[in-house]
Amino acid sequence: MNEDFHLYLDSADLAELQACLPHPVVHGVTTNPTLLRRAGVGRAEVPALLKRCIDLGARQVQAQVSSSEVDGMLEDARLLLSHFDPGQLVVKIPATRQGLDAGAALIAQGVPVTWTAVYAPEQAHFAAQLGAAYAAPYLGRLDDSGVDGLALIAQMQLLVAQRPSSGTRLLVASIRSREAYLSLLALGVGAITIPPRLFAELLDHPATLAAERGFLADAQALPD
Repeated sequence: MNEDFHLYLDSADLAELQACLPHPVVHGVTTNPTLLRRAGVGRAEVPALLKRCIDLGARQVQAQVSSSEVDGMLEDARLLLSHFDPGQLVVKIPATRQGLDAGAALIAQGVPVTWTAVYAPEQAHFAAQLGAAYAAPYLGRLDDSGVDGLALIAQMQLLVAQRPSSGTRLLVASIRSREAYLSLLALGVGAITIPPRLFAELLDHPATLAAERGFLADAQALPD
């Protein structure tokens, strides 16, 4: 299987995730504190939720630290990682000054890290410089702020692509439409995380389903 592109599902709602998983096009599941709160998932329940996602076929899952200080971030990460096999959990850390410090320490220990809330090209550059697994900008939120989100993410992608040895992928979040998803693919981003509702829109094309129904009806009508 081609591993050049990673598609994630962005949700903490187990019912939503079970409607999509397992599926071979899905690499994993991303969460954040906002999604967890929306789904009514407590902090102590996060490892069990994400382990269930692994059982459902996710190859990697992502969870975010809850502290704003380096020592607290590292302790949060240690507790989360203790529930998973190496490489299964990607630790998400906001791309703050302290977050870059904590994430670099984790990367030095072989832990995959996503720097999240990436709003500027230099943040994506730092993520690649330090060897992050992912740098996560938010397309929809960028657009909401009055910025041309797609153009800014194109700049980030160019900077990340200049350091191919880092293995860093842009993991673009806050995706609201099929059109946005296709535009990001055209930029060559390495990963996208989407809400489960968009997963159904991408995979269940009405014309394809209609054609399948026609083929099945004709197959039933064929003589033995």
